[in-house]
Amino acid sequence: MTPPADPEPPTPELPAPKALVRRGYDVVSYAYRADDAEEDTYAPWIAALLERLPGGADVLDLGCGCGVPVARALSAAGHAVTGVDLSEVQVERARGLVPGAAFRRADAVDVDFPAASFDAVVCLYMLIHLPLAEQPVLLCRVARWLRPGGTLLMIAGHGAWTGTEEDWLGGGAPMWWSHPGRETYLEWITAVGLSLEGEGFVPEGDGGHALFWARKPEVGEGPG
Repeated sequence: MTPPADPEPPTPELPAPKALVRRGYDVVSYAYRADDAEEDTYAPWIAALLERLPGGADVLDLGCGCGVPVARALSAAGHAVTGVDLSEVQVERARGLVPGAAFRRADAVDVDFPAASFDAVVCLYMLIHLPLAEQPVLLCRVARWLRPGGTLLMIAGHGAWTGTEEDWLGGGAPMWWSHPGRETYLEWITAVGLSLEGEGFVPEGDGGHALFWARKPEVGEGPG
């Protein structure tokens, strides 16, 4: 049974570029993903994650969006999902679309959980919306939140780039990203004590993103 969510404070004021990111997702939420969207390109990642999870696992979905398809699929499989997203519109949609999960509207770098709270953390296309200085900090916290043997599934920028698209998805709002590139993400993952278990390239337009599977070693087991 999912515990009731804590009462949320009023929507906080955010510094740029986070305010731009939040407003962007508020505006393009439905253009980004419809209520009835299929798992599409996410399907193999979700299937691989389900194979790694124990029964009734606790999963944190950072940048959960409207809850479709990740939180929806994991919740339907009997896992306890906690979703965090910066966008108020996205979180309200997620609560309606995935009532069996718990969702928080918050900046991911401001939330906190006890150590060893989750069997898996999912972070798809979310880290790249944080300033570069905050990204390794969040990864360090993710490593602490994972249980021994737990899994991190992450998609981030493959190349190094920081910039803005003025009319993202034709929704009339700008969007902002920043990523240091694959090699730096690999360094950060291992620096926080996680073992890299696999990686891949996810093409998009003229470029693409880097997919990472990492694992928190069991007690007494060194990083791989």
